[in-house]
Amino acid sequence: MAGLFWPLLGILAGACVATQAPINAELSRGLGLPVAAAAASFLSGAIILAVVTATVTQVQGVSLNWRAPAPWLFVVGGALGAAFVTSNIILIPRVGAAATMAFVVAGQLMAGMLLDRIGFLGMAVREITLGRVTGAVLLLVGALLIRFS
Repeated sequence: MAGLFWPLLGILAGACVATQAPINAELSRGLGLPVAAAAASFLSGAIILAVVTATVTQVQGVSLNWRAPAPWLFVVGGALGAAFVTSNIILIPRVGAAATMAFVVAGQLMAGMLLDRIGFLGMAVREITLGRVTGAVLLLVGALLIRFS
């Protein structure tokens, strides 16, 4: 059972992304601006994460070390998240939830393969194999089929 936990967590995370995107798109329609919807989404998420962090540190009796390994990590991670959420908000009404998620997953896979290959930020290096490339191509073809059929 333990071997299924991580794949199921990944599937749950994907389901959260797929559900969050149309919710944020609807919020964008109400607010009139995709970036405002992304900001509202990030603000609510930040508040929830702050409460969870405070609770967990209190319960576990740990203190936080706010010095990141590199200061740019604080900004770049947030900027990438903002670009991701805003892009989803813009794409959902134009291409639909399924196509948006298919393209997002294809982009994640291609970027993940590159990050694995270079061992980005100390990640384990994993080669780009014919099987991995074939899987990425099939996923991209699947995304295109979802969008254009």
